[in-house]
Amino acid sequence: MTTQEFYTLLADKGFELSDQQKKQFEHYFELLVEWNEKINLTAITDKEEVYLKHFYDSLAPILEGFIPNQSLKLLDIGAGAGFPSLPMKILFPKIEVTIIDSLNKRINFLNLLAEELGLTGVAFYHGRAEDLGQDKIFRGQFDLVTARAVARMQVLSELTIPFLKVKGQLIALKASSADEENLAAKNALSLLFSQIQVSHDYQLPNGDPRNITIVEKKKETPNKYPRKAGLPNKKPL
Repeated sequence: MTTQEFYTLLADKGFELSDQQKKQFEHYFELLVEWNEKINLTAITDKEEVYLKHFYDSLAPILEGFIPNQSLKLLDIGAGAGFPSLPMKILFPKIEVTIIDSLNKRINFLNLLAEELGLTGVAFYHGRAEDLGQDKIFRGQFDLVTARAVARMQVLSELTIPFLKVKGQLIALKASSADEENLAAKNALSLLFSQIQVSHDYQLPNGDPRNITIVEKKKETPNKYPRKAGLPNKKPL
């Protein structure tokens, strides 16, 4: 996807990028490639691939109509190089973005990236979801939690739901249809007082399959979740 194709596809969906936003995406790409030589951020560094499989893909929840242009508190778990939340932040500057990542080198990159792109209303924290999910500074504080190719729903739900306000939503981005995975997570979601609202299959402009699964938190999460670091993976709910 060329940069012009990226701009045109967004415009076709009603999102006309300003010159500043175009420069932000361009500089994001430059910094991603530069820093990827120092730390492992992504296997995708070709410009057209980055615009398609990182930038456009990250914006899918907005482009598919699931995130409104409002002042929302969004937490991104395991965002790596800032996907999907920072492309969303560029498109919708009103969104307040917090990113948690377990690798401090990536947090350093994100701090530099935000400064270089002139992003405000962003915060980055080094830590594990299992630990910070029990911290009252983070627990139950967010309208949205995003996670892109982080874990299967059975595990992901325990790592993310505790951060949400009641009626808040987990937005999970997957590389393919998630019906079987979501079915396997039925017990976990029940224990976490949450429910799948949408499982939406769509395609990237090149035809690659994708899925957005949206889970709503119905009641406060029981205090024992998330369990200690490592347990959600070893012994899924």
